[in-house]
Parts: sequence; structure tokens; C-alpha cells
Amino acid sequence: MTPAKKHTRHSGYTLVELIVAVGLFAFVMTLSSGAYLVMIGLNRQAQGVATGIDDLSFALETMTRDIRTGSAYNCGGIGDCPSGASSFVFRNRHGVLVSYSLSGASLVKTSNSIQSTLTDPSVTISSLLFYASGTSPAPSDYQQSRVVIIVSGTVSTGPGKEEPFTVETSATMRGTDI
Repeated sequence: MTPAKKHTRHSGYTLVELIVAVGLFAFVMTLSSGAYLVMIGLNRQAQGVATGIDDLSFALETMTRDIRTGSAYNCGGIGDCPSGASSFVFRNRHGVLVSYSLSGASLVKTSNSIQSTLTDPSVTISSLLFYASGTSPAPSDYQQSRVVIIVSGTVSTGPGKEEPFTVETSATMRGTDI
């Protein structure tokens, strides 16, 4: 007699099961990598806005510190400017004539005939307005000198992408002029 053949079962995966598993894995990885790339793009955009606004904030802080410690405020030679002016002139704490204005799309400081740009090229300023009050000499004016600055523009957040902004700050003269 011939020995009976034993049917042995080999455990393992079939080719169809492997193809389905690899296909599902590829599909899940495609979805997750797409979401990851979107998150990287959003993070770059947020960092671009933060960098631009930080740069603008530093420029405005420098401006307000100079204005606060200065004297002889005027809006381009006209004194008070309740309807707004595009430039602001004053004497800093060292007695040097300083001017802030918009040149092209940048905030510019002029001191001793030397012009310096205060904003980064990623920040495009479209509007700069100064509102000054109390700039007249003491006998005719009983207000402390005060300046409100409003800056509007856009911040570049990547190639072809820009975010608009409007920032308002104010400065009051530290020394009394009443």
C-alpha cells in the first residue's frame, strides 16, 4: 500500500492580499503626506506674516520712542494736523531735526540729511498718516503734544501671497510743553 498523502497547509499571504495591503498603505500615505504639505505651507505663511509684522512693530517702536523723547513737533511745517499728514518732523532729544515719511513703499527716517529705511522689503506700506495735536507753543496751546500714527499696507507671506494690515499707535511727548 502506498502511504496516504497528507495535505499540509502552508500559512502565509496570497499575492492578492499583499497587493491590497500595499495599495491601502500607499493610499493612506498619500493622504497623510498631502495634509503634511498643506500644514507646512500654512506654517510658512504664518511665519511670513509674523516676521513682517515683527519688522513693522520694531520700526513703529523706534519711531514712537524718538517722537516721545523729542520736541517741536510739526506735520511737514504746518504744526497741528487734525486731518492727517504724510510726513512728521520734530527735534530729537539731541536737538537734531528728524523726519519720518513714506518713500515708495517703505517707511523712511531722515536725520542730518541721511535717509534710512526702517521697514523690510517684505512689508509694503501703502498709507502712512500722522495726526498731531498740541504742537503750538505754550501761551496759545494748553494740550500736551500728541501724535497718532496709522500705517496700512501688505505683508508678503510667500511667492504671490500677501496679507493686508492696518496698525495704529500713538506717542505723547514726555517733556511738558504746556
